[in-house]
Amino acid sequence: MTETTRRTVVFGAGGAGLAAVLTACASYGAPTTDANVQADEPASAAPEKSAPEQKGGAKPKALADISDIPEGGGKVFKNQNVVVTQPAAGEYKAFSATCTHQGCAVAGVSNGTINCPCHGSKFSIQDGSVANGPASEPLEEKQITVDGEKIRLA
Repeated sequence: MTETTRRTVVFGAGGAGLAAVLTACASYGAPTTDANVQADEPASAAPEKSAPEQKGGAKPKALADISDIPEGGGKVFKNQNVVVTQPAAGEYKAFSATCTHQGCAVAGVSNGTINCPCHGSKFSIQDGSVANGPASEPLEEKQITVDGEKIRLA
């Protein structure tokens, strides 16, 4: 009969801990599962087509309906890294959803500003300019088109 030594127990426990850490690290970041799809998108939504596939007159996939973007507010589209705003009735703007302070993703739009949860930076829904620091640079403007009831990234 083999005797279990303290060394065997310590190595076994250490190995189990290492396996748990490696498993946790392997799943760090955004998993590529259907759980990543925004709640307002169907789970079967196909990823955006790349620019070469859209040549030949095909329209890019609609980002949102105009009714999805409240007047005086906006909506963040995490998967596309863009925030779309409607500063005035029928006027739509789009900006990068990455805060210029330290690269955090902006979380929402309220009270006329695009808001970053990391350090409290706020950006104007009109032009992406800094409304409240610590960010010192505006959000990058993105090109969109409004085609009927649909908003599309250009």
